[in-house]
Amino acid sequence: MSSTVCAGLLTPSAARAQQAVALDEISVTSPSPIQPSRGAVAADAAVPIGVLPVATNTFSPVTVVTQDQIARDQPRTLGDALFDRPGISGTTYAPGAASRPIIRGLDNARVRIQENGIVNGGVSDLGEDHAVPVNPLVSDRIEVIRGPATLRYGSGAIGGVVSADNNRVPTFIPANGVQGQVTSGFSSVDNGRLGAATVDAGGDGIAVHADGFKTANDSYAIPGGIQRNSYNESQGGAVGISAIGDRGFVGISFSHYDAVYAIPGGVAEQDRTRLTPNQDRVLSRGEYRPLDGPFEVIRYWAGYSVYRHNEVGIGDDGIEGVQAIFKNREAEGRLELQHVPVITEFGKLTGALGFQSDRRVINTQLESFLPKTESRANAVYLFEELELRPGTRLQAAGRYEVDRLSSTAAQFPADYVPVDGQEPFQYARTRRFAPKSASIGALQDLPYGFVASLTGSYVERGPTGYELFSQGPHDATATFEIGNPNLKKERARTVEASIRRAEGPFRLDATGYFTRYTGFIYRNYTGLTCDDDFASCGVGTDNRQIVYQQQNATFYGAEIIGQYDLVPVGNGFAGVEAQFDFVRAQFDNGANVPRIPPYRVGGGVYLRADGWFARVNLLHAFSHDATAVYETPTPGYDDLRAELSYTKAVDPAVYGASAITLGVQGRNLLNDDIRNSTSFKKDEILLPGRNVRLFLTARF
Repeated sequence: MSSTVCAGLLTPSAARAQQAVALDEISVTSPSPIQPSRGAVAADAAVPIGVLPVATNTFSPVTVVTQDQIARDQPRTLGDALFDRPGISGTTYAPGAASRPIIRGLDNARVRIQENGIVNGGVSDLGEDHAVPVNPLVSDRIEVIRGPATLRYGSGAIGGVVSADNNRVPTFIPANGVQGQVTSGFSSVDNGRLGAATVDAGGDGIAVHADGFKTANDSYAIPGGIQRNSYNESQGGAVGISAIGDRGFVGISFSHYDAVYAIPGGVAEQDRTRLTPNQDRVLSRGEYRPLDGPFEVIRYWAGYSVYRHNEVGIGDDGIEGVQAIFKNREAEGRLELQHVPVITEFGKLTGALGFQSDRRVINTQLESFLPKTESRANAVYLFEELELRPGTRLQAAGRYEVDRLSSTAAQFPADYVPVDGQEPFQYARTRRFAPKSASIGALQDLPYGFVASLTGSYVERGPTGYELFSQGPHDATATFEIGNPNLKKERARTVEASIRRAEGPFRLDATGYFTRYTGFIYRNYTGLTCDDDFASCGVGTDNRQIVYQQQNATFYGAEIIGQYDLVPVGNGFAGVEAQFDFVRAQFDNGANVPRIPPYRVGGGVYLRADGWFARVNLLHAFSHDATAVYETPTPGYDDLRAELSYTKAVDPAVYGASAITLGVQGRNLLNDDIRNSTSFKKDEILLPGRNVRLFLTARF
């Protein structure tokens, strides 16, 4: 019987104890390389259904989406999985297919997306129309890391890290030799069908893993009609094997992902634009715990991926065909050495030294905006924690990175208006940067189970290849993108304070932050439109001209979420929950930073008892009027959501499963017009209307 089911069958007093124990055992691995030494033969404890997971042992706030929550929400993109979490939004360029997470108003080059510790290897950072080649349905957990902990992963994580974790490289041997999960679902708004399965097995020191998924959806319904050209489908899977012993493990996996999805709204809809991402990925990771010596644990991660997608649609000649091709080859490796604890006169000192290296080659063809670009980065980082006394910890971290980017640059006129119809002069260009980052933090246990943290960080980010070298039309986004090969490093200084509680009937996760950017890199709309070459800018009509520029900026905001179990019901509780988040972002000249999420507030009631789980919740987004130049206001919306599910333990000998969950979930039940202020498509498309989804999950 799974631990999730066991939690639902306990007596009220035992349920309180189980809840406290399970929540206290939430251990996230992404924020810090300093991890407790543990065996590699067991999976993490499950969080009871419907309980807000709060990680209290981290210096930076971490949002956790559990495997059970994924199985119930059945998101098809990471943006879908995280869209309504405090402090997180999504690009929703092609809802259900291409929706990249936005963290505190930051995305693309500032948000790193990884799977099992290695960068995802796609090109979603190059354009909002590009899908992330990671399907959440086969993830065991999704972690979102903000704040100073992100310097573990490099300057590309200055805004945050989205980490999808699964067991594709097996790290444990199931207690009964085999375990797994099968989930399926149907959604009414788009006639959506999906299925996913994961299996882990092992014995005698060998563990194996296999998973697979397939989704398919028609164009989705919106209030009053259908959002044309919004269909999508995807499929993929993975196999992995590891050798596991008393001192650690080493393993390898191979995964494949492919999909086809359409881009709704505007010219893309008229041209029947669709994208066909395809990726193969090899990942290896391992851990060794020496018996003696200076290091307590040695860990490594290594991955290599090959990605390609075609952008298909009707061209200027009126003939349907491939309009653009994007290719990406990416390799990354990371080694971390965690030293043995050192007892000092101030307290116990633990720490880890890390090394990271990656190489990326982007190659585009046809109507693409970026010439072939090669990027290399090498870095060293150090995390140290000092336990002054039980309940009081300090952390300091630093990172030094060397980046090198090579491509073809273009010299445009200062006003970006063509001169006598001439194309800009092109020349080979290599830029080198050496970003440096540092952070300090304090974590303090407080009475009544509260934990407070205060952190400060200084982070530098070197410009990316597309910010430096873009120089042409991007068909799917209807933009003509112009990079700036002379951009300087971006610098961010952040102060962040949090208070969290995971024990007992009241759970809270609240954070406030203030960030000062020097040389913030952004895409500025010039007001000109172009066709497919620079000579047409000012007289063309197809593509909006955008230019990468720098300006100082200030971001501040807060994200709060909480739950309270009000009264015992059966062997569980009925309770209330609430959330609130906002981000405010302005340049020094008083102008607003473009594409910032709206203020949001929400809340509702829930019941979990005797295997049942029910919830009714309303999320309200306020209208967004703090617009940038050439940006339009976005009206607010109300998203009424409800869920009812039942989980029952069954006899594996009879049913082949140990637990079955059957449920129904509703989204946007008011059938409201929902527009996302962070989306380039917000004036052209609506997000899905009223949706009722059936879901079934079996665990064995």
